[in-house]
Amino acid sequence: MSTYEPLWIYPPQNPELTKAIIAEFNIHPVTAQILVSRGYKTLEEIHEFLYAKLPNLHDPDLFPEIDNAVERVLAAMKRNEAILIYGDNDVDGITAAALLTEFLKTVGAKVFFYVPNRNTLKKYLIGDALECSLKNNCKLLITVDCGITAAKEIEEVVSHGIDVIVTDHHEPTSKIPHCIATLNPKLINSTYPNRDLTGVGVAFKLAHALTNRLIELELISPTKIDLKNYLDLVALGTIADMGALRGENRILVRYGLKQMRRQKRVGLMKLFQVSDIQPADITPIDIASKVAPRLNSLGRIADPIKGVELLLIRDPDDAERLAQELDLFNIERQKIEREASENVDAFLASHPEMLEDRAIILHSDQWHPGIIAIISARISKQYNRPTIIISIENGIGKGSIRTIPEFPLLPVLKENADLLINYGGHDFAAGMTIKEEDIPAFKKRFLAAANNRLHHQDVVTKLFIDAKVAFKDLTFDFMESLSLMEPFGNENPPPILYCDATQIWPPKVVGKIHLKLFLEQGDRMLEGIGFSLAERKNQIRRKNVLLRIAFTPQVNLFMNKASIQLLIKDFKISDEIEAIPTSAGTAP
Repeated sequence: MSTYEPLWIYPPQNPELTKAIIAEFNIHPVTAQILVSRGYKTLEEIHEFLYAKLPNLHDPDLFPEIDNAVERVLAAMKRNEAILIYGDNDVDGITAAALLTEFLKTVGAKVFFYVPNRNTLKKYLIGDALECSLKNNCKLLITVDCGITAAKEIEEVVSHGIDVIVTDHHEPTSKIPHCIATLNPKLINSTYPNRDLTGVGVAFKLAHALTNRLIELELISPTKIDLKNYLDLVALGTIADMGALRGENRILVRYGLKQMRRQKRVGLMKLFQVSDIQPADITPIDIASKVAPRLNSLGRIADPIKGVELLLIRDPDDAERLAQELDLFNIERQKIEREASENVDAFLASHPEMLEDRAIILHSDQWHPGIIAIISARISKQYNRPTIIISIENGIGKGSIRTIPEFPLLPVLKENADLLINYGGHDFAAGMTIKEEDIPAFKKRFLAAANNRLHHQDVVTKLFIDAKVAFKDLTFDFMESLSLMEPFGNENPPPILYCDATQIWPPKVVGKIHLKLFLEQGDRMLEGIGFSLAERKNQIRRKNVLLRIAFTPQVNLFMNKASIQLLIKDFKISDEIEAIPTSAGTAP
């Protein structure tokens, strides 16, 4: 738990736009202010955000080279050639592999799938693709959620007479693979409008383009394929991979959640059961916190192929067995992660001088390579710094990197490519491999880059407030208005509101680490729960304390009775409140 109290950034004000939003959409003034705070500038943008539907998805033909990909797949089908779908081993890759495998089988292709087991440290991203292709006599290899940085390996595959189609969404970092087609919205010459598609999103676009072409050629009936059946997989992979829930991704996830609620995919339903999730009420938070970790545990400590099998399985008994197996792997992953996390936390606590730097780099041969991504994400968020966690095995380090918006990763990694065996990913989440003897030099350079480019203000944890609200406005009608902004997730988080309220009774510690507050404003009393805030109880031990609270309102159902509860993010005692600059530069 970080001891740093966040800097509150109050919402920008634009009374004219707020008034226009209220009039145009007939929504609550607080919801209108949230939209202004989120940076929406026009009524057209807001209408698209709130009401976009499936027909508003972009045409897959906007991908350069997608015609080449479609024609090569059709040729493989005509010649009855075997196709290998080769996916990354995280949830995005697993769902993408399941989607293309199921789709191609449905339209009559001969298809195999493979997801590599990367518990052991490997130098190259798709090193065993060739072996798998040759074993199954595949003449076409389609990568999903990987391949854009594997030009050398793909050249080797092609030299054996195997054609390659790359579908990926990671940033290109070097030479683009020479192959039949490269589908990636982040290519410099890409005309595809949505750079934020995830790997499973790109795979879905290929399936969409193939469907259009098969119907056009009258090779299948328009009723044979319903692409909505695959949106549950698209939503699962997009949420798990932290895809931005704006624009097209938001449409895909919104309709994907609807598809999940129809409970058509038996393996996913069994996974929901072991995750203690009710499909009818599923949210992106459920997927990110309960479903994705179970699937990801395979890629981290077990065999990710089981994840694809679970998503494709039709037999309920087999699905139940596999889902239980995933649950056990997740328990084991949690144990391994907990031990490594405690080790990392203890090291940081005993070396506070490390926080004098504006980045954190730690390495050890005691950490399982499968859990370093989880730890780097947590440490980066906790200390608001670029963070690299490196696991060393047999002289090779595998690093997971997370960062803050002010410090994009790929330019720094490119500057230090001479010290790296390989690297890839995004500007805000990346991976790398490095020789153990090169870690000290790399660490020195990376820390220097962070210290030179980041200011003190950049690494201060910030709490962005969306709107001010009064207790009297926190009604079920208001919560309904707020639900227009769902689904919540990356780049569209649940709104954080603020107000001043009196704590009428001393707070209670619940569950050992959480803090329950009893708050009153006017003639309304509401309860608040501050997760992991118990250590701050002593600040507000007495009753009748005036607090400024930042919170997310939620509907709490207990004993079949609904009430509105405040999920407390932070609080300030009234006599400590200062005028804090907003993103617009003024305090309210």
